[in-house]
Amino acid sequence: MTKLNNTFAIGCLVQWYEIEIIEEYIESLRQVINQIENKENVLVNLKLVVNQDLEKIDESQITMDEIITRFEKMIDGFELDVTEELVTIADYRRWFNDYYCEKVDILMWGETDALLPSQTFEILDNLHTQVKDETPKYITFFSVCKMWDESWKILEHSDFTDKPFIENDYENWWSLKYTMNQDEMEKINKKVTDLDIRITNQHKFNGCGLVIPSEVVKSGVNIPRSVFFVHEDTAFMMMIQKVLGMIPQYIVKNILLVHNRNHPKKRMYIEGETGGTMNEKRRSNEWYVKANKMSEENTYNLFNQFKTYTWKDVFNK
Repeated sequence: MTKLNNTFAIGCLVQWYEIEIIEEYIESLRQVINQIENKENVLVNLKLVVNQDLEKIDESQITMDEIITRFEKMIDGFELDVTEELVTIADYRRWFNDYYCEKVDILMWGETDALLPSQTFEILDNLHTQVKDETPKYITFFSVCKMWDESWKILEHSDFTDKPFIENDYENWWSLKYTMNQDEMEKINKKVTDLDIRITNQHKFNGCGLVIPSEVVKSGVNIPRSVFFVHEDTAFMMMIQKVLGMIPQYIVKNILLVHNRNHPKKRMYIEGETGGTMNEKRRSNEWYVKANKMSEENTYNLFNQFKTYTWKDVFNK
């Protein structure tokens, strides 16, 4: 059992259509926390969004009451919020950062399609203890699978990085689109005898599993309100660099955190949605294409003279 010296908060936004995938993440999180002696040092927040302003439920397959009941059973022992408001990943992570930075030492962004390595909190606790006096403002990221291009190589796990990138590869365990389970991930991570932790000032991360000491948020870094939908991770990185400069980023190079971004059960029971892949399903909604583009433009114009888009612009006919 690991006894933590520091306190943590991990928060995850769950959209109602993710009911068939979220249990894997919850069980992964539960397994990690069960290895901790002082479990009170880890606060968990899960927010279930039942709003249907964007995606409508196909009630011929399931009802919203059934989804809520199933979810409540899954999260026994964890803090749960259920909201009928429109809450996006940017909204949630902005709130999570602000709310929990005053309660704990370290924040971690959860994601419904993630699986956490068993060593998660032990590694993060030891790292923070070692660096917090000299560099209390930093970010941390675990390694990932094979990614899109060379710019991501710094984050790729050492077992993956020399594997070939094959477009639309759903079969090979190292590929971007492969869906990996907990046992497969642990088999890779259990081979590690000595941690390989790299340090860089050239920030590179996505939102799945990002680790942020509270001092970063207390210093004024957060997701701008103009980023209303997606690209919140990029906006957060840009704010770090604007406010704090090139603070250290620690990369746990030989411990894999799984991000099953193409999990076949990620988007379920949505009325009228079509397509075979996650990307095709999302982009079958006209509003998604517009909102994605507008939120991206807002992100990359944070520091320019640019009038930001809002949801009103997305639905303006």
